[in-house]
Amino acid sequence: MNPLRLLLIFLLFFAFFSCKEKKIENEGHIPALNNETEIQKENETINESYKIELVELGSVNCIPCKKMQPILASLQKKYRNQIKVTFYDVWKDPSPAQKFGIKLIPTQVFLDNNGVELLRHEGFFPEEEIDKFLQSKGLRITN
Repeated sequence: MNPLRLLLIFLLFFAFFSCKEKKIENEGHIPALNNETEIQKENETINESYKIELVELGSVNCIPCKKMQPILASLQKKYRNQIKVTFYDVWKDPSPAQKFGIKLIPTQVFLDNNGVELLRHEGFFPEEEIDKFLQSKGLRITN
């Protein structure tokens, strides 16, 4: 085997397992970059009359997942009680990953209020594209 290929495999293996063992916090809510208290208040005011639940399956240590965090917070704020945003850190608890059968992180799963899957996306999902999908399902941005 090519020594360079062997080295690359070793580095990837080491990187994966070293990140996996770090302490992970804040599961179950969307951490805000600048104002965590404001986002927590937004999440607390969500009622059960939401139209769509956005389930984000990722990790707080994954770079694309970290890039999704401010988008998730923004969506929760823009759509308020029309959407419920749920984040699962699958490195801390793999059961949601198994439940949803994900292949990679981040994965976004959009469910209607009956739990029926409407859309699944793998990888970073730009906010503009999520907005288009949500608005096609009747959600409107609130001020």
